[in-house]
Amino acid sequence: MRLARLAFALVLTIIVADAAAQPYPARGIRLIVDTSPGGLTDLLARLTAEALAARMGQPVVVENKPGASGNVAADLLIRSPADGYTLMVAAAGNLAVKPFLERSVPFDPLLDLAAVINVADAAHIFVVPASMEAKDLAQFIEYAKAHPGKVYYGSAGIGSPPHLSLELFGRLAGVKLMHVPYKGIGNALPDMLAGRLQAMSISLGSALPYLKTGQIRPLAAAAKERLAGLPEVPTSAQAGLAGWEMSAWFAVFAPKGTPANVIRLVNQRLQAALDDPKLRQRLLDLGAEPGGGSPESAAERLRADHRLWGQVIRDAAIKLE
Repeated sequence: MRLARLAFALVLTIIVADAAAQPYPARGIRLIVDTSPGGLTDLLARLTAEALAARMGQPVVVENKPGASGNVAADLLIRSPADGYTLMVAAAGNLAVKPFLERSVPFDPLLDLAAVINVADAAHIFVVPASMEAKDLAQFIEYAKAHPGKVYYGSAGIGSPPHLSLELFGRLAGVKLMHVPYKGIGNALPDMLAGRLQAMSISLGSALPYLKTGQIRPLAAAAKERLAGLPEVPTSAQAGLAGWEMSAWFAVFAPKGTPANVIRLVNQRLQAALDDPKLRQRLLDLGAEPGGGSPESAAERLRADHRLWGQVIRDAAIKLE
């Protein structure tokens, strides 16, 4: 009996060692999402999983882990083995601002996460209701300066990207805009359409239905380049306000300590997918600009967001209620 147990243990050791020696990936990968099914993050994660599975030759299973504003998913990721078999798709900008808005964050986004690749950008656009007299960004800024304290904008809540975006806008433009927080951007839109709000910073995907009906008017894109999905709208810099940029960008992350060769392989396979015209069009149909780039560029962008929005939050004394 003792010999049988020893033989079994030896065989098991050989199997485990053999599996460890196999080139990555030797089995399926799980892709954690920090939101419930159905939203943009979830849709991007499923496109990522599909593309990665096709190019890795292994199944990629999406697991939705919502809760605690994304902290549940991030905590699960950083506690997972750093072997490349557990990855996460998340809105990177949200991760960057967490330490400035939440009293107790169970992880450090700059130290505990390894950026793999930027999957997509959902750049914001500056919109006004169709009834608004301003026809371009310069006219809006002139209007806001002429009506201090009487120009209102809606957001998805205190500390949300639409809120931070227009705090930065106000600082750069030298205007005082009045913030009206809502529980989600969808709740703010009826007041926007009715003209009770005079401005919003909103992702292109969320704005598309109302742009098509002409109920809202885009004045500028908060991006370095014109959006492929809205090429007729100038960037903020082209419209006369340099420095105003806001994008809900979505990236793939791995646990800290994941081997560099594994991160590089996942990056290369997803870059190939993002270069595919079919996937690019699917992203554009969602109102998102295709991403890409190296792990280092994704990591630097996360650090840059951390610096920028941390300063905006401190200067505006933004605190969660």
